[in-house]
Amino acid sequence: MLTIPKRLRVHTRFDRKMLGKLASCAWTCLNAEACRLLNRADVAPGMIGAIQTHGELLHWHPHLHVLVTCGAFTSTGEFLELKEFDLERLEAVWLEAVFDLYLAEGKIEPEVVENMRTWQHSGFSVDQSVLLPAGDQAGIERLIQYMTRCPFSLSRLVKVSDTGQIVYQAEKQACRAFPDPKGDGTRAGVKRNFQILSPLDFLAEFTQHIPPKGSHLIRYYGWYSNKSRGMRKKAEAAGSDEPSSDQPTTTGSSQAWAMLIKRVYEVDPLCCPECGTQMKVVSFIEPPQGDVIEKILQHCGLWQSRSARAPPDVKDLVLELDAAFAGRSLEPPDQADESQELTYVDIDTFLEEGILPGRLQ
Repeated sequence: MLTIPKRLRVHTRFDRKMLGKLASCAWTCLNAEACRLLNRADVAPGMIGAIQTHGELLHWHPHLHVLVTCGAFTSTGEFLELKEFDLERLEAVWLEAVFDLYLAEGKIEPEVVENMRTWQHSGFSVDQSVLLPAGDQAGIERLIQYMTRCPFSLSRLVKVSDTGQIVYQAEKQACRAFPDPKGDGTRAGVKRNFQILSPLDFLAEFTQHIPPKGSHLIRYYGWYSNKSRGMRKKAEAAGSDEPSSDQPTTTGSSQAWAMLIKRVYEVDPLCCPECGTQMKVVSFIEPPQGDVIEKILQHCGLWQSRSARAPPDVKDLVLELDAAFAGRSLEPPDQADESQELTYVDIDTFLEEGILPGRLQ
């Protein structure tokens, strides 16, 4: 995980493109450190970066979670194992890269950088406390779920008071210092593990984490980048014989929908509700095949035939006033109440004579 100081976080809130540029900075630092440790310039690790803008509460806290391979790949696909990164050196490189980015984008002045260098705690941090061994697919899946989790959780919405105030609890029970919502964000407020927000403040805190349309919060670099995967796929296609037309090609996508439903709803849609055995897909029925649907429903005894009915008789239709508009039936035009008629009044007459509210005279 890589973080930046609170002094620099406010810029990413109003310029969301800075989040993607920070992710690129993180990749540049990690790639350079991997090349330095291996003493080679033709290698690149694989990295998946997830941009998060929330902390334990709903305040604005942009940071990066990265999943990096424990080694680097050569151009031929050879994997070279890496030892752990030097966190002090990596944090210093991360600090300089972020400062260079903010100066190049014109977000801060050189005087701000010089002032921040004198801070006892820079606010920059790099953490690599999580190490997953090769083959731990369950651990990798849990880590990715944490990296891509939603900023808001209904389980932490403690209560909504009679006045509409919302009590929102932190992920952990321990009290920690959070930014003061009424301050400038540079100093932490009192230590607490919850927030009390008015309805509008709660909506503002929550909606600020909605990414702009078209933005990418998950990014792939190095060996996992789209370019690298495309080049490897082209090289494999060029080195192998093209499959003949009579050879069927399977993509495995026919079961993807069942897997996703089972993962989200924890219910296997291919499990028979009667006997519990595994069902298999026989065919897919599309909307134009109405006769096929009718035959299946008739076989199951679920088809209900409906005879076509004639269109309604327009002469028998009776128009009635809406009860909310008038509590009486329609009257002939000659017996209508003149007080209910609308008369056009220009704006000058309206301002001079003072028209009664709810009625035009």
